[in-house]
Amino acid sequence: MQRTGRVLIVVVAAALMMSVAMGTRQTFGLFLGPLAQERGLAITTIALAIALHNLVWGLAQPLAGAAADRFGAAPVVILGAIAYAAGLALTAITDSGVLLVLGMGLLVGIGMSCTTFGVVLTAVGRAATAENRSLAMGLSGAGGSLGQVALVPISLIGLEDWGIAASLVGLGVLLLMVAPVALLLERRGQPTTPHAVSPGTTPRLGEALTEAMKHLGYRLLTLGFFTCGFQLAFIGTYLPDYLTLCHMPLGLGATALSLIGLFNIAGSWACGWLGGRFRQQQVLGWLYLVRGVTIAAFFLLPKSTASVVIFAAVMGLTWLGTVPLTSGWLAKVFGTSHLGTLFGVCFFSHQIGSFIGAWLGGVLFELTGSYAIVWILTAAAGLMAALLNFPIKDAVPRPVARLA
Repeated sequence: MQRTGRVLIVVVAAALMMSVAMGTRQTFGLFLGPLAQERGLAITTIALAIALHNLVWGLAQPLAGAAADRFGAAPVVILGAIAYAAGLALTAITDSGVLLVLGMGLLVGIGMSCTTFGVVLTAVGRAATAENRSLAMGLSGAGGSLGQVALVPISLIGLEDWGIAASLVGLGVLLLMVAPVALLLERRGQPTTPHAVSPGTTPRLGEALTEAMKHLGYRLLTLGFFTCGFQLAFIGTYLPDYLTLCHMPLGLGATALSLIGLFNIAGSWACGWLGGRFRQQQVLGWLYLVRGVTIAAFFLLPKSTASVVIFAAVMGLTWLGTVPLTSGWLAKVFGTSHLGTLFGVCFFSHQIGSFIGAWLGGVLFELTGSYAIVWILTAAAGLMAALLNFPIKDAVPRPVARLA
């Protein structure tokens, strides 16, 4: 019972931190038009900044995960929140493309790597038991979606009433206020190792990475995760602008982003629950397939308020459910000793996809005046990811020499 109470504290703390970190990022699509119109910044420059923070997030994630594995989550999260807030503040005051890329690109990317999945969610994985790990991660992801629901409409009101600068600075202040909850993430249990490893032994980091890279399932999982990043970055960045091109109000784009966050609460919990009862890779395969079909249908069918709401609801149900499923598979196969690092390497593929999705959308729009090509690629990527995930096995890698 005492263990359950500790896990609950970690789950709540993780949900609150991710709620603000991910919720803030979810608002960036709202700033695309205002930054272009009021600051005179090119759409391609803004797209590059958003794409770069996704790439930096992925590059820094293995390092942030390794630091959290070694020193604990709290210092990593707090330093990341400071970098994140500084990036938002720089974006708030500049009309320079270079400084925008430095703020929204580099600093925000570093901040995201320290305040989200690879650090925060893996702390939940360590605290929970093997039987409840997938559900605990799903609950943390579900709670983390509350910020996506709340911060998008709040930011829209802030944009309309106070402007770009006040809205971004307010989000940065909120991040700094929430960061101290990371101290509660240190309430963790003992790291676990795969059942093929002798009790009382822990693999070195290099050994763990070598075994992961040799595992076909890890490689397929990592390739499939690319699709998730590509789809989410493109939709989260360009959906509001795409809807205005379809002669729909900007407020509907904000509503769609909020609905994605709202339904992601149920989706993350459901994926965590399903991951505890079925093989995570099979659930992932169906999730990617449903997402791809939904994107194709939304793009091909006539647009209406109802179609936008339905699209946002289905996307929300499949939005971040990939994270507890991916983390749960990694913990089951490789244990939790180096979970932050192994997830970070896998997540780098996700963020390469995010970089391409955010950057390609802006570039192709400048060249063609349309997002059509990227919508088609986004739908096709869902099928590719499903085909990669269905064959994954969860066999534990062969033992290698371990530290006693």
